[in-house]
Amino acid sequence: MTVQTSPGHSITARVSAPAGFSATAALAAAAASAGADVTALDMVESGHEGVVVDLTAYTRGVSHAAEVVEALKSVDGVEVANVSDRTFLMHLGGKLSVQSKVELRNRDELSRAYTPGVARVCLAIHENPDDARHLTIKRNTVAVVTDGTAVLGLGNIGPAAALPVMEGKAALFKRFADVDAWPVCLDTTDTELIISIVKAMAPVYGGVNLEDIAAPRCFEIERRLREELDIPVFHDDQHGTAIVVLAALINALRVVGKEISDVRIVVSGVGAAGHAIIQLLKAQGARDIIACDRNGAVDHDREYTDEHRRWIADNTNPSGFVGTLHDALAGADVFVGVSAPGVIEGKHVATMNDGAIVLALANPDPEIDPLEAAEHAAVVATGRSDFPNQINNVLAFPGLFR
Repeated sequence: MTVQTSPGHSITARVSAPAGFSATAALAAAAASAGADVTALDMVESGHEGVVVDLTAYTRGVSHAAEVVEALKSVDGVEVANVSDRTFLMHLGGKLSVQSKVELRNRDELSRAYTPGVARVCLAIHENPDDARHLTIKRNTVAVVTDGTAVLGLGNIGPAAALPVMEGKAALFKRFADVDAWPVCLDTTDTELIISIVKAMAPVYGGVNLEDIAAPRCFEIERRLREELDIPVFHDDQHGTAIVVLAALINALRVVGKEISDVRIVVSGVGAAGHAIIQLLKAQGARDIIACDRNGAVDHDREYTDEHRRWIADNTNPSGFVGTLHDALAGADVFVGVSAPGVIEGKHVATMNDGAIVLALANPDPEIDPLEAAEHAAVVATGRSDFPNQINNVLAFPGLFR
């Protein structure tokens, strides 16, 4: 449960109450007394004996929503008929549909959109395959490909459970760059099979957005597809994350008056996102980066069979620091979290240098509650849409593909 109320935990309760001028005020007061933020009171029915009201409110989570409902029930004469989770309502039936760009109102239009006219377009593409970019959806269509093994901060939840996230990515592509994208959730974790499937379906698409595929397989899948396909292949968890982190850090350092070459940066998480972030920060001039995994700081003396973690060991931690993530934060200027919820606390942020920057980007729950971090840090950001300073890949991937 989050510390503050959130649109992500919004509910609508349909409530019956006695008639009277104070009915809606009593309902709003009851919800507020339970800690909810009431955002709407909509009159559904009104009569001499009573009213039916839809009360909409932000809550802090499922258990808090239950507390709010109990508070409504405690009002004299009130009955709660139904409670809807507005997030689930938004996802009901999925978030995407297919819409035709042409109208098929008569035989004239049907004859050109489909048979017999479409055959001439097919033959034109057969003679000149490059025409597919001009005469089909390929020029503006992206495949959002996942195997469901590293979904948000939820981990390996499988392809079906990953679909709501991939639908959301497709919706963001359309909203922010007018790119048509479609989820492709694959029921396999076999690296070679994923590569072959994506290659086989590539003729339809103008680009491939790899998403939520666990490391280290994601590195090999991206590398191979970039080599073997003639369309852009982009792993959003690596490069999208790295781009928005670098952009945010450039601006945050301006706020606190520091240079990237002078600050100590602690990165929590050395998977796909952490690896790409470190690469890009170093390319921008960062010289003092300490990367931490579950066992603490990655250093030169530890043995790593993973070539990507070995690269991190060889290219970070110039002072040879050995210790935990909490130890590494002492005297640091920047914290970048791409790991797991709750790995640091306010007392650890308090040990950082003045003008500390905390980018706690684990989703859906960050490495530290942003309100707690803000008690000690000068700049605090998360990956969530319901907190200030959102650092999320949506800031980058639609425009890059456009």
